[in-house]
Amino acid sequence: MYKVKVYVTLRESVLDPQGTAVKKSLDTMGYPNVQDVRIGKYMELTLEKTERKIEEVVEEMCERLLSNPVIEDYRYEIEESVVL
Repeated sequence: MYKVKVYVTLRESVLDPQGTAVKKSLDTMGYPNVQDVRIGKYMELTLEKTERKIEEVVEEMCERLLSNPVIEDYRYEIEESVVL
């Protein structure tokens, strides 16, 4: 089994209105030193081993469903789980 951590963020060229709102709120709350805020998504997947390479499967899932490749970037980490 594999545990996969997927991080999805807006591309740098895409405006992030939610991040902008959070930055303004932080400034209002007394945190003027925050220069930028970008909001993203974090997902954890548990996958069983298959005949396909795990990287291939994760890439396919990210491209087809977990991210919008037009406006978002993604990265992932794969950990192999030991079943006792």
